Amino acid sequence: MTEKTRKPPLLTLPILKGSRDLTLTRLKRGEDSSTLHHQITPPLPESGSESLALPELEAVDDLGNEYDDRGGAYGTHPDGTGTGTGTGTGTDGSLSGHPALHPEASSPRVRITWLRGGKETPYDMTLALRP
Repeated sequence: MTEKTRKPPLLTLPILKGSRDLTLTRLKRGEDSSTLHHQITPPLPESGSESLALPELEAVDDLGNEYDDRGGAYGTHPDGTGTGTGTGTGTDGSLSGHPALHPEASSPRVRITWLRGGKETPYDMTLALRP
């Protein structure tokens, strides 16, 4: 049996005033939408003294096509661990955009805006997609 090799992340950047790192782990293209999977370390609070942080996605590909946010989800595994690495050090999540990323698009410009405590903080990035 061969061990499945893990692909390197698409991108990692500091977010929320540098208090956390956002790692974009993969982009899954579907029939009518595309989903960007990510992990945030250390984990986002689910409740308590820190306010929740909610992400919103916008994108434009290198062909000029625009993509709108269609929601997402994030959280920890029911046992309290981050589900991406199994180490309990992160929050896993996904953001979906509509329509599906064009098959010939190779470098979408993505904006993820975090809404937290009544403030919006946008992060712009360009993804270099593998063929």
